[in-house]
Amino acid sequence: MSRLFGSVRARATLGATLVVAVALVAAGTAVVLSLRSNLTGEAGTQAERSARAVAAELAVRTPYDKLSGLDGDDGPVQIVDEDGRLVAASDDLERISGTATADVTPRPSAPDGDDDDDDSGDDDSGDDSRGSDDSGESLEPGEIARETTFSNGSATIDGDAEDYRFAAVAVETHDRGRLTVHAGAPLAAEHSAVRTALTVMLIGFPLLLAVVAGVTWLVTGRALRPVEGIRREMAVITASEDLARRVPEPATHDEIARLARTTNETLAALEASVERQRSFVADASHELRSPIASLRTQLEVAAAHPELLDLEGAVEDTVRLQHLAADLLLLARLDAGERPAGARVDLAALAREEAAGRPGVAVDAEPAEVSGSRGQLGRVLANLLDNGRRHARERVTVTVRREGGSAVLAVADDGDGVAEADRERIFERFVRLDAARSRDDGGAGLGLAIARDVAVRHGGTLTAAAAPAGGALFELRLPLAGRE
Repeated sequence: MSRLFGSVRARATLGATLVVAVALVAAGTAVVLSLRSNLTGEAGTQAERSARAVAAELAVRTPYDKLSGLDGDDGPVQIVDEDGRLVAASDDLERISGTATADVTPRPSAPDGDDDDDDSGDDDSGDDSRGSDDSGESLEPGEIARETTFSNGSATIDGDAEDYRFAAVAVETHDRGRLTVHAGAPLAAEHSAVRTALTVMLIGFPLLLAVVAGVTWLVTGRALRPVEGIRREMAVITASEDLARRVPEPATHDEIARLARTTNETLAALEASVERQRSFVADASHELRSPIASLRTQLEVAAAHPELLDLEGAVEDTVRLQHLAADLLLLARLDAGERPAGARVDLAALAREEAAGRPGVAVDAEPAEVSGSRGQLGRVLANLLDNGRRHARERVTVTVRREGGSAVLAVADDGDGVAEADRERIFERFVRLDAARSRDDGGAGLGLAIARDVAVRHGGTLTAAAAPAGGALFELRLPLAGRE
């Protein structure tokens, strides 16, 4: 069960079904309440109409036994006097509730001598006959109250028991004082309609929810089918370690298609990274093999013939091996994402320091402070100077200037320069443009690669261009301290 609801498909289906269920229950409740209110209002209107019809007959002094509304055809009717006594009721009325009195048999009024509303009183007897209903409304004889009160109850007429909506209307009569007419209209239509609506909902809602769940299950399954294909292919790639494989890309233009394309781009980048790593290891092994083999040969010859020991060559090979190991170690640290230190470095002072003791190197520098590692930036400048001295005919020029929010360090030589097509390739690792050049003179081809990696780690750039003197120009741009 937990595995089932752990899937996106199951959770989407459950969520959609719950949302629709809540919406249906809310809508169904609103419909039932609205239906009940409307039908109850209609029953109340009908009851009020019956009550006012009886009240109108009472207002024109119609005797109780002549009232047309007491036949029971339109519903139960009660007429109650000011003292709450039932003075008239519908024929065959057996039981009633929800009105002013539960009596169904009329009782005679009090004798005239005991009636406070007796017409034989003084001149103010007309005023005594006036009354007011519960709302304080004053009525003249023969006038019907504008206000109607409603209540719910039940009644049994000739053996038939039903629920009713009762309306109570007051009328001031000429000869019988204040009377209140209670008339009822049946609520059978309201109950029937509500029961029908509830039945339809109880049957229809589950069916509708089943349809919603089924459609959501099918739609989400179809939408997630490409995701499952991507997952299976990624599992195969993980198991086989074959980074040349790619996940299937759906022909749609939705999020899943973009996910597939991004996944393939990631796989391509990962494949390229792994290939670079393999190439790096192979090239490093090849570069290390040469000085180690040379050093071993010299030591073996020296062991057999001490007089033939080339001590100077052995030292050169050892130094070359040491430099190569240091370069490889620095590249490994840069590849691992090592962040440079945040010290302030004056490129002008660093340029003068690195140029000191190097013949043919001229420095023209203005102060320009950057933030980073002095050792790594010094390594960049040293590599650029070594590269310049290797290719220059006579002179290498180092300039430092401030340009906007950047510090620019430029190293130019008067050599043959770098062809435009090779100005990016020279920054690749173990690349030497002069294939005939010996490794002893040309190095391992790591200097410029290290210089660019250090520049990027410091938030800057390193580019190659043509120098004004016709040679190569390398420009290092770094953000000024405080402008990173």
